[in-house]
Amino acid sequence: MLILTKEDIKKVFTMEDAIEADKEALKIYSKGESIVPLRVNIDIPKYEGQSLFMPAYVEGIDATGIKIVSVFPKNIEIGKPSIPAQMILLDGKTGEVTAIMDGTYLTQLRTGAVQGAATDILARKDAKIAVLFGTGGQAPSQLEAMICVRDLDEVRIFDINESRAEEFVEDMKVKLAKYNTRIIAVKDGNEAIKDADIITTVTTSKRPVFNGSLVKKGAHVNGIGAYTPKMQELDEVLIKKSDKIYFDTKEGVLAEAGDFIIPMEKGIISNKDFEGELGQVISGEILGRESDDEITLFKTVGIGVLDLVTAYRIYEKAIKNNVGTNIEI
Repeated sequence: MLILTKEDIKKVFTMEDAIEADKEALKIYSKGESIVPLRVNIDIPKYEGQSLFMPAYVEGIDATGIKIVSVFPKNIEIGKPSIPAQMILLDGKTGEVTAIMDGTYLTQLRTGAVQGAATDILARKDAKIAVLFGTGGQAPSQLEAMICVRDLDEVRIFDINESRAEEFVEDMKVKLAKYNTRIIAVKDGNEAIKDADIITTVTTSKRPVFNGSLVKKGAHVNGIGAYTPKMQELDEVLIKKSDKIYFDTKEGVLAEAGDFIIPMEKGIISNKDFEGELGQVISGEILGRESDDEITLFKTVGIGVLDLVTAYRIYEKAIKNNVGTNIEI
């Protein structure tokens, strides 16, 4: 059994690798070539947290696995990851555990990468300005993914905690210096989005984080953070005005994400307003962006196949490069 830490993964797997792995996983999922039960969520109200269990199986790579991930926003206050997790990878042929890896970094990587995949496929090729809402544990990979797939001049960072936004910006300026993109903190999210080509939200908000009427024609929006029926980062105005809406998993989004459950319950939108899944665009089954004036929207709640395929590709690279620690149980 191979043990892979965050640093081990970093040695062998880049954001570019993760984006390609997520595209592979999305295509597999939308073609029905995986078994991915809806995740099980357990609320832990005493500590304002949740634990989530996400299993998956992909016959094509002979792999199965489960990621156990928790979401505890207040962990930031005690210096711990807000999303602690482990990924357990099994050999699909024998059922034996082949690897246990840092699921926190895997989650950050693949969640950033799925947004990167969507942005790469749906955003205008000439996009230059982006806005990121949220500076929690998922934010660094979300920022890198946007910069990775588009030659951006500027990314504006907004957080309700202004000092946290400033600290995040200073940290990211160093860590992402190789991209030569201007990263700044802003105090007004609505003002920031008016001329933005790409908007990404990665918060735990239960109220919309910006005014959808201000989103310009041709913009691409990624909704990352809302993963329960009561969470809502995107308002009904944006949902209604978007020309094309795509999901990582239609079943998952419509069962779990308040961004869509709330406006559907109000009768503002219906099933006919959605194009389909991003994996269908990747496979050529449906079309993506068709004009520079379209507003495109991508919503993800996460699916186990993203973790599984990414973990498997990490494991492959780790074995090839002799990275990690082997143990016997």
